[in-house]
Amino acid sequence: MSKLKDNSYLNKKEIYDNIYTVIKMIFKSKSTYDFLVVGLGNPGLQYENTRHNAGFMALDCLIQKHSGSLSKNKFNALLGEIKIANKRILIAKPQTYMNNSGSAIRDICTFYKLSADKIIVMFDDISLDIGKIRLRRKGSAGGHNGIKDIITLLSTEDIMRIKIGVGQKPHPDYDLKDWVLGKIPKAQQEDFNDALLRAAAACEEIIWHGIDSAMNKYSK
Repeated sequence: MSKLKDNSYLNKKEIYDNIYTVIKMIFKSKSTYDFLVVGLGNPGLQYENTRHNAGFMALDCLIQKHSGSLSKNKFNALLGEIKIANKRILIAKPQTYMNNSGSAIRDICTFYKLSADKIIVMFDDISLDIGKIRLRRKGSAGGHNGIKDIITLLSTEDIMRIKIGVGQKPHPDYDLKDWVLGKIPKAQQEDFNDALLRAAAACEEIIWHGIDSAMNKYSK
């Protein structure tokens, strides 16, 4: 009889130990950040203020508004933190050059235990006129090599994104690389700056009220 009691006690202790272990694993696997906001672009002075760096510039607008900074250099990216709606937001500029953006984001997400549905990516889009932005909950890369690399290395298209219009090539034969690495004309700079500010505001709206609210407000 005493043996049965002992065994019963041990079984209960085992169950409680297992529950405690699972709870610890759940809390350990939870990220300390609520979102990762990424601006895409190319590092280096020669690429500053080019069309392809629209994502970098939109992130700068967000950082400036929330008095943040990119103070760390880890995982081939400049990293920082801001707070929006009492949420901790990890911010990043990959330094891998545009076409290899995915490796930095993958490593950041792995280390900080962030799932793909908590990522917001801001980047340039040549299919949109300057001054326009468009939000997407998910989807294909649409010909953008930076997004293509992210989708490939994260193995999902379920990534929220904010596209910033940089205008179409003047004619089909114009070299795409020259176009995206060119700068916005002065005559269109005001419209472009406005789009960057609205992209930052759309990012805030996603964090505050969700992607549906942001799409209704900024994608029309």
